[in-house]
Amino acid sequence: MNIKSLLLGSAAALAVVSGAQAADAIVAAEPEPVEYVRVCDAYGTGYFYIPGTETCLKINGYIRFQVNVGDQPGGDNDSDWDAVTRGQVQFTAKSDTEYGPLTGVIVMQFNADNATDQSAKLDSAYLDIAGFRAGLFYSWWDDGLSGETDDIGSPVTLHNSIRYQYETDAFYAGISVDELEDGFFKSDEDPNNVGVAVGLGGKGGIFSYQITAGYDVDNEEGAVRAMGTVDIGPGTLGLAAVYATGPSSYYTAAEWAIAAEYAIKATDKLKITPGVQYYSDYGVDGNDFADGDAWKVGLTVDYQIVDNFYAKASVQYLDPEDGDDSTSGYFRLQRSF
Repeated sequence: MNIKSLLLGSAAALAVVSGAQAADAIVAAEPEPVEYVRVCDAYGTGYFYIPGTETCLKINGYIRFQVNVGDQPGGDNDSDWDAVTRGQVQFTAKSDTEYGPLTGVIVMQFNADNATDQSAKLDSAYLDIAGFRAGLFYSWWDDGLSGETDDIGSPVTLHNSIRYQYETDAFYAGISVDELEDGFFKSDEDPNNVGVAVGLGGKGGIFSYQITAGYDVDNEEGAVRAMGTVDIGPGTLGLAAVYATGPSSYYTAAEWAIAAEYAIKATDKLKITPGVQYYSDYGVDGNDFADGDAWKVGLTVDYQIVDNFYAKASVQYLDPEDGDDSTSGYFRLQRSF
């Protein structure tokens, strides 16, 4: 009886242990809650909430293939054409605050002339709140007419700057302080400069306008520019004029210049833009403008192949009084997202 009881007890103990192990094997941990990406429509299309935050993020950019033609467009070589490719991506973050939307922007640009000659650069990085902007961004002098003929902007328009801009749907006005480290410098100046720029503009009905001015403190020179557009017939007429007291980081092309274009909307997908510009005292000679004048004429054609994919072709002819004339241009394919 004792042996029989011992065997039965052992069997029962083994059954209990086996059952406990089997129960442990099928117990599964509860899944972690998953937060799916939510659409953020407070700031326009393309934004989504960063999971776990109330910050909205938008990612956009473009891929560009371009063939440049002209006199050594690729630099130090004998070729009259050069193919280049660019990829650019922009991250825009926005969130609500008691002072209005807090915006942060990062733009990265990648350029390739070939497999070994490539570069990556920070194209913009800035924060913006209540009209104040600080960081690396393009100035008002980067703006221009819609075609490719006009030459009415600064030689370098990307600066570390602090600016304030008041704006409504139809008007803006602002002032900025710019670090001018890679623009134009007179022979007795060092590349550690500062400038002050102002800009105002607006639109109403078929009209739009913009006035921009800048004073280069170290070079002690200033420039002012006015632009305007008006819808006439099948297109938009654009006019611009610029005057500079002397070469500076804000303008170096000429003492003064006028430009005009007419952007013809031939179809919903095709735009044809002829343009012309006249320069007085064209170019820089030492610390001042040169004496000769110059003319420039050109034609730009834009065609939208499908949504977010377009082609552009441009050709420009420049005839300076004291130099050789030249023809340049490019063909571009670009896909935006």
